[in-house]
Amino acid sequence: MKHALPRPLAVGVFAALAASTGAFAQQATPMQSSPASSQSAAGVTGADADNTRLNRRDRNDASVTPMDQSNSSSAVDLVAKVRQAIVDDSNLSVKARNVKVVANNGVVTLRGPVASAQEKARLEHDAAGVRGVTRVDNQLDIETDSD
Repeated sequence: MKHALPRPLAVGVFAALAASTGAFAQQATPMQSSPASSQSAAGVTGADADNTRLNRRDRNDASVTPMDQSNSSSAVDLVAKVRQAIVDDSNLSVKARNVKVVANNGVVTLRGPVASAQEKARLEHDAAGVRGVTRVDNQLDIETDSD
């Protein structure tokens, strides 16, 4: 048994679908302006992007980034243990607790900004104290007022 919509209803449904498809097509077009100009329009200027310099450094193939993290269960477990040690340290700032942690073959790399040399040393100490860590590669950056 064939089901068909009454002709006027079918035309209305088709017109509605065609109109909505056109609206979706307009939304899916690429941005006409650069991200910087759209950010300026929102009140954010290029000078506000505080990690651009560090992101350029991460493009160097020698830099360890979170994309280098091994998916082996031992590496994932080690990162979780190091992260827990960092989060449990009540003497660290929120920013310090959010540093990047990458583990490969027992070597833990710490990356990101911290408030002081004391926080940098404390993070390294916390990571080194985790069972299974053979070495800590401390690449943390100390923020200054000029950053």
